[in-house]
Amino acid sequence: MLIEQSAYTNRWRRVSPAAKGLFTAGAFIAVFAANSPLTAAIIASLVVALTVFGAGIAPSCYLRVATPALFFLALGSLSLAFSLDIGDGTPALKLTSGGLLKLAEVGTRSLGSLAALLFLVLTTPLIDLIALLRRLKVPALLLEIMVLCYRMLFVFSAAVHETLTAQSARLGYATPRLVIRSLGGLAANLTLQVWQRAHALHLAALARNNDGPLRFLEPSFAHSRRDCRIAGLAGAGLIVLAVSWA
Repeated sequence: MLIEQSAYTNRWRRVSPAAKGLFTAGAFIAVFAANSPLTAAIIASLVVALTVFGAGIAPSCYLRVATPALFFLALGSLSLAFSLDIGDGTPALKLTSGGLLKLAEVGTRSLGSLAALLFLVLTTPLIDLIALLRRLKVPALLLEIMVLCYRMLFVFSAAVHETLTAQSARLGYATPRLVIRSLGGLAANLTLQVWQRAHALHLAALARNNDGPLRFLEPSFAHSRRDCRIAGLAGAGLIVLAVSWA
């Protein structure tokens, strides 16, 4: 829920989502157009700095959101630096210079892409993103699945919080044996609760004769054109930096 909290409380909450999407697209293009890993790393650093100091996202919140993706990225990138050598019949991992270069290229571009994506999701609520995607003619079925998954995340979070509170009040985590027992009960209870609430949501939709796409009120942004011009110039600046920096 840190992502949604940041999306609603950052300084650029009222900036047009089209502008933020335009800048994100420019950052993606700049990262993949970079001439060297150093250039891609610089672009990633600029996007991170803009997210933290420009939008006002707390560094601790940014790190907590980015840590799982960084861990996955580190595991995937490290595998590129090593090759399996079975020349003498004994398998062995071998570090090569070509692998290190590939590690630098893939790693920095992935970091830049991650920074661009985090800029978008940490500064833009999902409802605004869905409205933007609807204007871009994304299929309605895909958007409805996104909305339902978004709703179920909050249902799942509420069920976890309620169950943990009830178990802690009954000293369910006082000893290691009780911890294991409580975790098993938590998993079983969550499975049942999420299924029941999802079924209730489906019945509610049927009761309202839901035979069309879901509709939401879309907020208006006072300076949308100005924001898009600024975002376009910023994204173009990143692209120029990427192709000109050796």
